[in-house]
Amino acid sequence: MARIELDHIRHSYLAHPARDDDYALKEVHHVFKDGGAYALLGPSGCGKTTLLNIISGLLHASEGRLLFDGEDVSHYPTEARNIAQVFQFPVVYDTMTVYDNLAFPLRNRGVGEAEVERKVRETLDMIDLNDWADRKAQGMTADQKQKISLGRGLVRSDVNAILFDEPLTVIDPHMKWVLRSQLKLLHKRFGHTMVYVTHDQTEALTFADSVVVMYEGEIVQIGTPADLFNRPRHTFVGYFIGSPGMNVMPVSVAGRQARFGEETIELPGTPKTPMGGAIELGVRPEFVRIGHRGMPATIHKVEDIGRQKIVRAVVNGHAVAAVLGEDGEIPAEPRVSFAPEGINIYAGSWRVDYENASEGEAA
Repeated sequence: MARIELDHIRHSYLAHPARDDDYALKEVHHVFKDGGAYALLGPSGCGKTTLLNIISGLLHASEGRLLFDGEDVSHYPTEARNIAQVFQFPVVYDTMTVYDNLAFPLRNRGVGEAEVERKVRETLDMIDLNDWADRKAQGMTADQKQKISLGRGLVRSDVNAILFDEPLTVIDPHMKWVLRSQLKLLHKRFGHTMVYVTHDQTEALTFADSVVVMYEGEIVQIGTPADLFNRPRHTFVGYFIGSPGMNVMPVSVAGRQARFGEETIELPGTPKTPMGGAIELGVRPEFVRIGHRGMPATIHKVEDIGRQKIVRAVVNGHAVAAVLGEDGEIPAEPRVSFAPEGINIYAGSWRVDYENASEGEAA
């Protein structure tokens, strides 16, 4: 396993990039700690696969350095980086048995047959393919083939890191949950450095100890699932994490008050200055209260999802979503308010800390 340092990495697919917009990765400066479980989360085109391929050596960054345990490997070929990579679509040898598919990377490195037997049997048990060990991969389902790919990544114990590029895309929903759980257990057991690329927030939040959210070629926040949910550093994080995503509305701010149209909203503290760019208030649906107090609202839709109701309303001409308990009541003349602990202020899309937050409120 290795400590992976991304030292001011930038990458462009153009020969002569001249502007920030020419870069698929605008600048990434981060460290993946030895033995950590990380997820790169973001929409298609945000740069996460580009970053993964730079780590593996399939791409060489246009600028910056890549270090493994302090050693500059920026120009090392893929085979010299000792990386295992699992791709979006299964990569298997159809003419080999499942056993031989898993044994191949070990035999290719001169591992003795006794150790090959031990490691392959151990991995077959992990991915639940013991009964298929002597079957050829040809004709197996996409689920089974991807389990073979996962197994090939896990069978080696000498790798610097295991990289996963949306490996569960072709897997059915139940098997996704099973494999995510297995990967989590394997990480705890063996301590491999794992980096997992996905656009699925559920996959990221259930797999990783630390989630790296990417947007338009940049890292906009790194944190635990709780960090990303409770204190989104960027409005995109608030929008992308959670279902429904965070409500974001334009406001003006004076002291501890935000002005939303003709309405005044009390803030937990005074936002720090200066604040550049558009000023917005962000509040997750879980912190939106519907009752007899607050701002007048028009209810457009109520979605009953079992233990909760998602209420779609319009307040001051802006769509606002609220999450209520299954027994939550909606008055005939509903009004909306926001729980103070859930209110965030953003300037130019970035969260602004409070100078004098109320007792119990996080800055």
